[in-house]
Amino acid sequence: MADGLNGIITQLERQRTAIERALVALREVDAPATAAQVEPAPTPEAPVRKRRKFSAASRRKMALAQQARWAKVKGEIEPPPATAKTPKPKRRISPEGMKRIIAATKKRWRLQRAAGKSALAAPKKVARKTAAAKAPPTKAAKNVAPVRKSAVKKAAPAPPTAPDQMQAVG
Repeated sequence: MADGLNGIITQLERQRTAIERALVALREVDAPATAAQVEPAPTPEAPVRKRRKFSAASRRKMALAQQARWAKVKGEIEPPPATAKTPKPKRRISPEGMKRIIAATKKRWRLQRAAGKSALAAPKKVARKTAAAKAPPTKAAKNVAPVRKSAVKKAAPAPPTAPDQMQAVG
């Protein structure tokens, strides 16, 4: 596999030199005076990536975690963490608080049941709509432009259709 990678690397380097020669030739055609001065820029062997920096505390935590993982893999007893903090106790509601909550819930349900029974006992009255008791327009209706009614042209009276009217006309 290493032999195949070396072959690929040498082939890519040959292609790079061929591309650089082609670029130099094109620059000479474009500007012959400046082509002699321009040389291909040297490229670094391997691009160097900036490493991510971790704080000392983070590196220490990572080291302890890795040691714990290896100890687990090897079957050794896991050492306790150096900076182990005791967890906070879980918060609980006091018995008095629970009694208050239960009492309030029972009262709320009692009131809802009473309201439901009174609603069932009295039949609902249906209000009739009248022209005088018209609701005021809503804001949405105020924002809409009023629709203009087109003027209706008066047409000639329709011809009579009854037989007695026909005799009067004809």
